[in-house]
Order: sequence, then C-alpha cells, then structure tokens
Amino acid sequence: MRLRIHTFQLPLKHTFSIAHGSRDATPSLIVELSEGMYSGFGEATEIRYYGVALSEMAERLEALRPVVEALPLESPEILWDQLQPHLEDAPFLLCALDEALHDLFGKVHGAPVYELWGMERTTTPRSNYTIGIASVEEMAAKMAEQPWPLYKIKLGTDHDLEIIEALRAKTDAVFRIDANTAWTAEQTIAYAPRLKELGVEFIEQPLKADDWEGMKRVYAESVLPVIADESCHGEADVARCYGFFHGVNIKLMKCGGLTPARRMAEHARSLGLKVMVGCMTESSVGISAIAQLLPLLDYVDMDGALLLKEDPAVGVEVRPDGVIFPNRNGTGAALRQS
Repeated sequence: MRLRIHTFQLPLKHTFSIAHGSRDATPSLIVELSEGMYSGFGEATEIRYYGVALSEMAERLEALRPVVEALPLESPEILWDQLQPHLEDAPFLLCALDEALHDLFGKVHGAPVYELWGMERTTTPRSNYTIGIASVEEMAAKMAEQPWPLYKIKLGTDHDLEIIEALRAKTDAVFRIDANTAWTAEQTIAYAPRLKELGVEFIEQPLKADDWEGMKRVYAESVLPVIADESCHGEADVARCYGFFHGVNIKLMKCGGLTPARRMAEHARSLGLKVMVGCMTESSVGISAIAQLLPLLDYVDMDGALLLKEDPAVGVEVRPDGVIFPNRNGTGAALRQS
C-alpha cells in the first residue's frame, strides 16, 4: 500500500462552543491509502481537550510509514490488530488508518463496508443537527438557518433551562441535550422533568466522566434517559456504563476506528443499552465512515460536515429526512481534489 497524508484547516460556518471551549475551525488529518487504482480515506481531527494535536499526529504517522506501507491488504480487522500495538496511546490516528483500510478494502472488493459486514440499510436513524452554546438569539438564528427535525442542544451555562424554554418557542423539533459534563447530579435530576415537558428526548453526559456515584443516582432518579459520552471511550467502557447510563455514544476517534466501534455497538446492544455514534466535526470522510454503522444504531450525530464552511471531501449526504449514500464502494468517501 501507498500512504499519503493530507492536512486541512476546516473553517466552521459559525463559532462552535461547548462546555469545554470554543473554536472557529477544526484542524483535520486525512489519511489516504492506495492499492493499484483504488484509494481509501480516513480522518482524525484535532481535539485539544483530548490532548490531540494535528502536527503530532502527522509526525507520528510519518514515522509509522514503513509499517503501514508494508501491510498486505487483508481484512481491516486483521490489520487493526497489527496496527493497534503501535498506536495504543493514539486512538485518533488509529481511527484514521482503520477508516482508510475499510474504505480501501470495500473499494477493492466492490461493495460498501456495511454490505461486507452483512448488514442492510432497511431502517436507519436520522441524524440530529447540533446547536452550540451561544446567546439565545444566535442559537435560534442557527435553527432558522438549518431547519431540522432533531436538534442536539449544547448546554453548560447558568441559565440552561431558560435556553431550552426559549428555543422550544421557535420549533416543534425533538431536542437532545448535551451538557458535556457541566452539571451535577442534583441539577440533572431537578432539570429532567421540565426538560421532558419541553420535548427533550435524552440527556447526554451530564456529569464529570469519573462521577460514577453521581451517575448511579441520576440513572435511578432521572425521568429522562442519560447517554454516556465522555464516560465511554473504548471497548472496556461499555460494560462499565451498564447500570449507570441508558445508552452509550461511541466516537470512532476515541475508540480507535470502525473495527472497535462495531464491537462496542454489538456489545452495548447485547446489554440492552441504546447505541449512538457521534462525530467530532469531521469532513465527509469521517462522516461517511460513521454511516456504515447506521444499521446498528438507535441514535446518530453525524452532522459534522454540515457545520463546515468548506468540506474538502465528498461522501454520504446528511439530510433532514435521512442519509443519502453515494454510488461508490467502501465508505463512499473521496477528496474533492482527487
């Protein structure tokens, strides 16, 4: 295989703010793996609060080039097992390689990834559209700019209930709340009844990632389901979340790619947990990889490319009524310049 490394600064349509901070652009590393006439693509974005920097990922991948280019094109799961010992402490980079391997493998074998897994796109969830923290007026304007049946509302202010009350007056859409660890157990339990009245479907990661005692209370007393995000990084975390959350939000970059994400989704379903996959403001490369998991999911947050001012890639198209898959095999991703 041949390896190419592409780096981008992905400008956002609007400043994106959550409880962890704000940004106007997302640095992105896109891996291209080629075999003959085919190229597969995978992506990892720079997320500073997870200690991930674009320059470090690029340097690490360049150092790993001899290992990557010596790999035979076998099952992506087999190759993941070979790469994981080299990148045990770098799941974002492992994710980019794993996505690219799945894409390339599918293109070479003439089928979408989900078909190679034996899945069908009969019933798949619709993506929500994310509204970051801003003034109520700005948040309402973003909703008016992008009418959508499902919104994920980022919270973590001292007037969170007032925000949802004000936004509810603007739309009949279903709301999902993501507090990004900003609340206490007491707040979550107290807010939940009013949020339920306001049409909120669930609350994502209300407490600090390690507040298991608080989550036990919330799980028992909240009138709304709670979904783990920051408390669920890798495969071992799925079982740990059982009895503390009603579901898990799997992030491909946090767990190391499609290979572990699929195992996590299947494990969560076996435990009776709801399964969600979320994005981290990826281009259409990363979003197209997420789309392969749709048949396994109850919920999905794959609006990352919609938040970008410019998308350097093409792939699946996320619409209010569902996902449109391109007429390409693998994950369906491609760079616009390719």
